[in-house]
Parts: sequence; C-alpha cells; structure tokens
Amino acid sequence: MANASGLFTPVVPSGIRSRFSASVGIHRSGFWFSEGVSTRRVLCASTVEGAENISPSQSRVPRLSNRGCKLVGCGSAVPSLQISNDDLAKIVDTSDEWISVRTGIRNRRVLSGKDSLNALAVDAARKALEMAEVDPIDVDLVLLCTSTPEDLFGSAPQIQKALGCKNNPLAYDITAACSGFVLGLVSAACYIRGGGFNNVLVIGADALSRYVDWTDRGTCILFGDAAGAVLVQACDGEEDGLFAFDMHSDGDGQRHLNASIKGNEVDHALGSNGSVLGFSPKISSYSCIQMNGKEVFRFACRAVPQSIESALEKAGLSGSSIDWLLLHQANQRIIDAVASRLEMPSERVISNLSNYGNTSAASIPLALDEAVRSGKVQAGHTIAAAGFGAGLTWGSAIVRWG
Repeated sequence: MANASGLFTPVVPSGIRSRFSASVGIHRSGFWFSEGVSTRRVLCASTVEGAENISPSQSRVPRLSNRGCKLVGCGSAVPSLQISNDDLAKIVDTSDEWISVRTGIRNRRVLSGKDSLNALAVDAARKALEMAEVDPIDVDLVLLCTSTPEDLFGSAPQIQKALGCKNNPLAYDITAACSGFVLGLVSAACYIRGGGFNNVLVIGADALSRYVDWTDRGTCILFGDAAGAVLVQACDGEEDGLFAFDMHSDGDGQRHLNASIKGNEVDHALGSNGSVLGFSPKISSYSCIQMNGKEVFRFACRAVPQSIESALEKAGLSGSSIDWLLLHQANQRIIDAVASRLEMPSERVISNLSNYGNTSAASIPLALDEAVRSGKVQAGHTIAAAGFGAGLTWGSAIVRWG
C-alpha cells in the first residue's frame, strides 16, 4: 500500500500473509508494516466517488494498484583477456598465494583492444531478454548501473539504441559504484509499481581497470571488468518477487574509497589567457582508485549484515528462509564474515570472485547469471542480495528468482 507520498507498496510474501494482515509503506531505507489493514487495497482519488470535486491540494491519494514485479531473465558478459595473479606478479611485488589468501581472487577479466563496456552491457542485456522471451521493442526502461560510462554524460541511451528499443524508452545511468545494481533493482520496482512500466532492464556494468594504478599492489589485484543484466517484469501482486529492501549512504566514508576529480597541466591551447577570467584552464580527469582497505573491510563486515537483517525484518522473514546469500563480490573474507554473522552455511553462499575479481556494479548480476544458468538458483528460490562500496553506499534486497 502506498504511503502519504503516493509511492508504491509491495505485497507481503504469501507465507507471511497468513500470520498477519498489514499495510505496507515506504521508509527511507525500505518498507514498513503496520497491523490491522488489508495488504493489497490502495485507494486513489480517481477511484473514489466524488473525486472530481476534490481540489488538487486534497487529491494526493495514491491510485489503486495491485502490481508486483519479478526477475524473469538474466545475462552476463566478460572481456576475453584474462589476467592471472601470476601475470600481476610480473608487474608488482606480489604472488598468487599473497593475493588469493587475502582476497580469494585468482583471475580477473580486463577490457583490451577493441573491447568496450557498452558492448559488454548490450551482450548481457540481450541474453537477459532472450531468457525472459521479451522483445527489445517491449522494453519500457533501461537502467545502466555504472561508475565508468564510456561517455561522461551517460551510456544508457547508446545501449538502448544498440538493443533496438524502437519506441525510444527512457534510458539513464545510475552511479552508486558497487551498490549500483541493488539500487537499480529497487528503482525498477518503483517504476513498475508506481509508474505502470512493464519491462525494465537493469544492467550492472563497470570497467574499473581503466582507473586502477597498476603499480599499486594494494588495488591493482582487486578489480576486473564485466557486465550483468536482469529483466524485471510487472506481475500480479500475488507473484511479487521483491519482498523488502534496505539502503543507506554515508558521505563521511568517501575518504576511504574514491576516485576523485583532479586538475592536470594548464591547457596550452589557452596558455595564460585564462588569467583574464580569473581561473587557470586545465584538462581535468579522474584520479586512480584510492582505497583504505582495512577501513573498507571493517565497514562492510559491520554494515552489510545489519542491512540484510533489516531487510529480512521488513519482509517478515528469517535467515533460515533464505535459499541463497548473494553479496557484492569484493573480497572472499568479507563474504565469509557476513555469511558467518548471518549463520548462513557456505553451501548457500554464491561466489565467483575467484574468476573475476571485483567487477563493481556488475558483480551481483554476473554471479546471479552463472548461478541461474548452472541450475544452482532455480525458480522460486529466495535470495538475500547486498551491495556495498564507494560513496560510501550500501544496500540489500530480498528477492525471489522467477
């Protein structure tokens, strides 16, 4: 049910509805529940008798809605060039053992030659559409979750064009680093439940290798490039597959993980003429990734399980009802620590970090796609997914596949 702001409401999972009847609204970090009200009835000024006589200031009541959303297709794509730990040992003072013990990473894929991030994103999106049996012409929205677009003004419209979405659906970028895909899923649900959209492509794609200092063994060992996509589709509220979410950010933590803007040398084409205007013309760019690994590790091990626990509470679910734990693939030690905190056995934790490294916004959909196509994740399985990273941002979502 919608709250006073007119936003959407998810339907409580069927397994919980038998225990209580609740109204559901939107809190800044997820859904809230209150006892004693029907779970699915949402009133609207346009459906209330005499609504035509209500003034605009009195008609801010949400429309009737019984829409849910579900994840029906996924796909992924990675560059052809593979860089192993042994390869990195030829560049910096490190070794396969040093990297694998501390991170769990053994290989990563890196864009090279004529590869492009847009091409990876298009490939992943096409695979998701094929699995969902949805034609590109029926896509209503493309959300590209990335911090490394191939155009400063955003790459989503180019992906929309390449897919052949002929009805010119809205396409735009979401920048939230490694939390981006989770934010994209929640955004897709908002458009479907509150805006009447039917098919939303959520793509996570990043090429952090372009912003890595390859002489810094503390960061160059971590990152890889990839793209992953999921098609989120409208459905009846009874089939709703997004049970709850929890999202946060803390700008104070930006000092621990960033790639900030920097000014380079004076643009010689302008020389000193800029002094007339009161500034020194410079060619700007972004710095390489700067990270305080210990602080980021502490942050993730503390904040991520808290976020998942909060989302589970909002959904009325316990950890034992979760089939799979799917975290942003940043460091195996973080994944293990969060799983331990949540008392999640290792056989129910999805991880492909060893093969790809940290692929930022692509890591969750990439791991999900592999798990679905291998038969590990099946229709009806419930997944606790969480992203965390630069910003600092973090968030989790409790979803059902299929």
